[in-house]
This record gives sequence, C-alpha cells and structure tokens, in this order.
Amino acid sequence: MKHPETTLNIPLDNTYVEEIGDNHVASSFDTPLREDAFELDDDTKVELIQEHFKEIMNILGLDLTDDSLKGTPYRVAKMYVKEVFSGLNPKNKPNVKLFENKYQYNEMLIEKDITFYSNCEHHFVPIIGKAHVAYIANGQVIGLSKINRIVQYFAKRPQVQERLTVQIGEELKKLLNTEHIAVVIDAVHLCVSSRGVEDTSSSTITSFYTGDFKKAEHKDAFLKYIQ
Repeated sequence: MKHPETTLNIPLDNTYVEEIGDNHVASSFDTPLREDAFELDDDTKVELIQEHFKEIMNILGLDLTDDSLKGTPYRVAKMYVKEVFSGLNPKNKPNVKLFENKYQYNEMLIEKDITFYSNCEHHFVPIIGKAHVAYIANGQVIGLSKINRIVQYFAKRPQVQERLTVQIGEELKKLLNTEHIAVVIDAVHLCVSSRGVEDTSSSTITSFYTGDFKKAEHKDAFLKYIQ
C-alpha cells in the first residue's frame, strides 16, 4: 500500500499561523479530514507516527538510549491512535440503541457534569472540561451512558470547543429525531494556561440550543439545573 505523503510542509507565513492558533479559530464545524484518512490501518499508523516522533525527540536533543525515553515514541504513537485521537475513526463511533418512551416522559432529561478530555487542534495540548446535555424526547429515549460515550467520541480528536459543542448537539438531534437539544461545555484549555498568555484561572463556555431550548423558560430551567 502506498502511504500518504508524510513530509512536513513548513508554512511560509508563520505570523498568520500563530494568529490562527492563539485566537483558536476553527475552519469548519466538520473535523478536517482527508479522503484517504482511513486507508492505513491503526497498526501502520502507530508504526509511522512512532518513527516521526522519534525524529522529533532526536531534533530536541533527547537521548533515546535512556531507559526512560526509548519507549516514548511507541507510547506516544499508540496513545494518539488508540486513545486520545480514537474519535477520528468512524469505526469507534458508539453503537446507540434507542428505547420507546413508555413512561411518556415529556420533560427535559439532563445529563450534567460529563467529564471529557480533548486536545486543542492548534497546539495538540489538552482541553479538560465538563459537558452538560439535555433533550426532550420525541417518542424515543437513549441510554444515559450513551450520552457520555457520544461526548467522549467527539472529544477524542483534535478539536476546537465550538466545533465539539455543535458536533455533540447535531449528533443527538439526528439520533433522537428531536429538535429539542441543549449542550453547554465548560472547559480549560492548556494552550491558554500552560503557554501563550499563561492564564490559569479562566475557562471557556460554549452552548448549543435548538427547538424548545431556544425558549427562555426552557433555557433558564436547563441552566438552573446544571449550576
């Protein structure tokens, strides 16, 4: 199999590149992926990333013969493919089963304080936060743990918080066949706290409201419940 081009292309305008990253600008609400993103299997990706990360460590001057460091390229590669960026692969999307709303529960259902770990696509450093999700059923309901799994699936990819919020909301709209969805995410970005401006006290809040959650009484009730 011919591997995709892995040569690094150094951008000509690094000032513009820095500006995009420091301002956390998103290019689209879909995760930017090439058409051939899944032509390589996971094991091949791990092997290739391992070699490239080994080269990064060599450029940094680290001694890869040291017992503590020599396994790092493999560990990082495996972590990228199998764990922190596993949400890139559609094969890892949660298998969601819906159930009939036999109780005829017509009020909002809220799953709050869903902890997630993601990574900023501009610097590849962690985003750590909590998601609060609500919906009003339209004949069918979803298992509570599946809401957590949907949040984790979209979080486990290089992200910007606005995109993550919309992706979770749109996925739930589609799965539940309901317009009544609310998502609020409160997260800390290590690209803000550990580098750049180095602000360790701030967090970022994003929201997604559709259907009845655009009405003040529903939105206010939801926000009161998640406080």
